[in-house]
Amino acid sequence: MNELLSADLAIMLIEPSPTQRKIITKELQGEGILHIDFADSIADAKAQLQSNIPDLIISCLHLPDGNAVDIQHYINHDLSEYSIPFMLISSETRKEQLEIFKQSGVIAILPKPFNKLHLGKAINATLDILSPQELELDLYDIQDLRVLVVDDSKLARQYILRVLTNLGATRFTEAEDGAQALEILQTQMFDLIVTDYNMPQVNGQELTESIRNSDKHAHIPVLMVTSEANDAHLSNIMQSGVNALCDKPFEPDTVKKLIYQLLEQES
Repeated sequence: MNELLSADLAIMLIEPSPTQRKIITKELQGEGILHIDFADSIADAKAQLQSNIPDLIISCLHLPDGNAVDIQHYINHDLSEYSIPFMLISSETRKEQLEIFKQSGVIAILPKPFNKLHLGKAINATLDILSPQELELDLYDIQDLRVLVVDDSKLARQYILRVLTNLGATRFTEAEDGAQALEILQTQMFDLIVTDYNMPQVNGQELTESIRNSDKHAHIPVLMVTSEANDAHLSNIMQSGVNALCDKPFEPDTVKKLIYQLLEQES
């Protein structure tokens, strides 16, 4: 397909503050984006979305009739057939307040104020998710790659599956947590495992340790996606035998590069 450009994007910006709308619009225009519709509330956004589906929805956290959680729930459930990427712009820094977005497949969380680099990465992530580009591998046919995706969030799994599907992968098995993944691994073989860290019963680190201690599965590359930002904690995760770590939310291009490195390093 033809490469999608930022100038091709149609964006809905949900922001009640006229001043913030002007600031964000100026930054978007600086990225070459000209097709921008505005909504100042959830009700206004829903009314517009009945007849006009954008390529990307950008929203602040707090709205006069709710917050971004409500609009994202509407997008993920009532408009699920369109798989609209969602971006949050917020001055919120508390981990527990942002975790719900990280676990729901949000394409980016931008700080307020954000800079050109923040926005550029987020726009590139949007373009990547909207423009499928098959990953070319020497050692594997990407369409035959057997992938186990492990995450207790259905929305997060759907986002990961979308990114992998865009790369050309077609053979997926899903597990809702590490315990279910271990059950599946008793009867099935995989070429790649993509797992979350924070999960009930058996977390990603414990799952990886079990895989590394298995004669049957110890060789399988493990890519872990995590919202953990503590350096010491990440070091402990790496020591469990994870091959690569990726932040939540992640950039599709980063996942593409990591998967290529993981699968092509074999001999």
